[in-house]
Amino acid sequence: MRESSKPSTPAAFSYPGHGRNARIGIAICHGFTGSPLSVMPWALHLAGQGFAVSVPLLPGHGTDWRELARSGWREWAGAFDAAYVELAGRTEACYVAGLSMGGAVALRTASRHPVAGVAVVNPGLSFYDRRVRIIGILKYFQRTTLPIVEANPTAATTEDGDYSRTPLAAVHQLKKLFAAARRGLPRVTAPVLVFKSDNDDVVPPSSLAMIRRRLGSADLGVIPLPNSGHVATLDNDAPVIFENSTRFFHEHAPHHVSSETS
Repeated sequence: MRESSKPSTPAAFSYPGHGRNARIGIAICHGFTGSPLSVMPWALHLAGQGFAVSVPLLPGHGTDWRELARSGWREWAGAFDAAYVELAGRTEACYVAGLSMGGAVALRTASRHPVAGVAVVNPGLSFYDRRVRIIGILKYFQRTTLPIVEANPTAATTEDGDYSRTPLAAVHQLKKLFAAARRGLPRVTAPVLVFKSDNDDVVPPSSLAMIRRRLGSADLGVIPLPNSGHVATLDNDAPVIFENSTRFFHEHAPHHVSSETS
């Protein structure tokens, strides 16, 4: 299987697909301060099944917190949109997927393009920390904060760059991205599959509640992940994500594509 980057470095990943599944594309978005490494096992599993896969490295990510502070949410969302459009242009059915912030980005793309479906893991649309309400002002008085650390992490770790600090300017951009994704939910009409960890110290339950309440699609499935934390794609329930998303991608592909790939 040919890859565009080594799985050990924070870089974009793409795979052209092979066999009949190459007609189905899946664009995957990583999370805030993360990189394609956080979703690489998922991407590699799908590539191994023959799907065409694209995982862009978002601007400001895979380097250090100073570069993240200079990037904005429209750049992040625009980079993923471009990856989706490119992949959709060479496949017959194209899905979007994402982890955490990447879930919000994927949902926003689904509100703007005719995606075949959406599969997201612990998608973020809201915050636990109430100080985010004044982040637009707070960022002028405090440049950075410490990243969120889960109490009992069980996921594998990745070296996504130097994000020992989280710039508040970037958190402000994240807040704007979440707002844009929430506004777009009623325009998401494609089937949606959400994987939600029971133990998630990063994304509050209110994010899933918003999807349930505002999603335009009547086809919403939720699969709980009882043995994983926030980065579930690297955690104990990763096989649940891989197997169920693969089934979802097959089941919701247009008939002329899925009938020959199943």
